[in-house]
Amino acid sequence: MQKARIKLSGTDHTKLEGVCNQVKEIAQKTGVDMSGPIPLPTKRLRVPVRKSVSGDGTATWEKWEMRVHKRLIDIEADERTMRQIMRVKVPDGVNIEIELMT
Repeated sequence: MQKARIKLSGTDHTKLEGVCNQVKEIAQKTGVDMSGPIPLPTKRLRVPVRKSVSGDGTATWEKWEMRVHKRLIDIEADERTMRQIMRVKVPDGVNIEIELMT
């Protein structure tokens, strides 16, 4: 049987966990084997910015940060399960990749 690898990424971890829970419920209802969601390392994008506009004055800095959270799910890919996973409502800010493996 084929396996599907689902990679989820997003900046809001609560939305990401919501999608993971939906996929988990589908796997339980259809009775297929599932492993995950496996949390992958969070990517932290940092941008230091100078506070003063013209560069005059004291050298004070603001540090802005954006975190990208990632999850990995492996699931058996039968047709019924994959159709239900394709219908999952994915909120804004969450990216999903589905890769079929043999």
